[in-house]
Amino acid sequence: MRINPGNIGDREKIRQVAEACGRAGVPIRIGVNSGSLEKKILQQYGRPTADALVESALWNIQLLEEWGFRDYLVAIKSSDVFTTVEAYRKIAARTDCPLGVTEAGTPRMGTIKSAAAFGALLADGIGDTLRVSLTADPVEEVRAARDILEALGLDRRRPILVSCPTCGRCGVDLFSVAKEVEEALEGVEKPLTVAVMGCAVNGPGEAREADLGIAGGAGEFLIFRRGVPVRKVPQEGAVAALMQEIEAFE
Repeated sequence: MRINPGNIGDREKIRQVAEACGRAGVPIRIGVNSGSLEKKILQQYGRPTADALVESALWNIQLLEEWGFRDYLVAIKSSDVFTTVEAYRKIAARTDCPLGVTEAGTPRMGTIKSAAAFGALLADGIGDTLRVSLTADPVEEVRAARDILEALGLDRRRPILVSCPTCGRCGVDLFSVAKEVEEALEGVEKPLTVAVMGCAVNGPGEAREADLGIAGGAGEFLIFRRGVPVRKVPQEGAVAALMQEIEAFE
């Protein structure tokens, strides 16, 4: 059950929710939003600063604990990444309650802002739950959150794809190949690093930390394992051959 401190109303309404959730065994998420702070806090600070968001969260924690309710977590959301990060760092220094990091926006910018904020916070060890709130299908929210965790090395159930930005040595349509590999890796449950490189001369060496990879050449691709060439395959079947190597990799 999520309560919005700025919208729910007075203490009595919060108490009623806390008692009902306590009887039902339902946790409460204190969702502090910069767009809907309590009027008294907004008047005090003038605008939704990090300190204002933290004060709102701590006040609502105090209320719940007064009524013996401790099955809660706190989530703070601001449209400004720096405010979000500052608020979480400040509240993490003042309480050990579970923190649910969250950000919002359109699919592109919402994901970018979430990655920026979550990267800073999770690197600090701040955050017990994660939500990427997008103006999109909820499936995209889950996918974005999973991708962020994988990029940070906090969830290694699936392959991580790395690819070169291309240069004058690239002689293949690497954009299409990288996209094809990315799509082929969907659903693969192996903690591998897979590289897609545009040059068979320097590619394997530059991506030698990858478990497996392919590097483009004139009409053919080189498959390599941790920087060591394995075999050459025709360009048309390069992705399929790479997937065979991934399937056999242990």
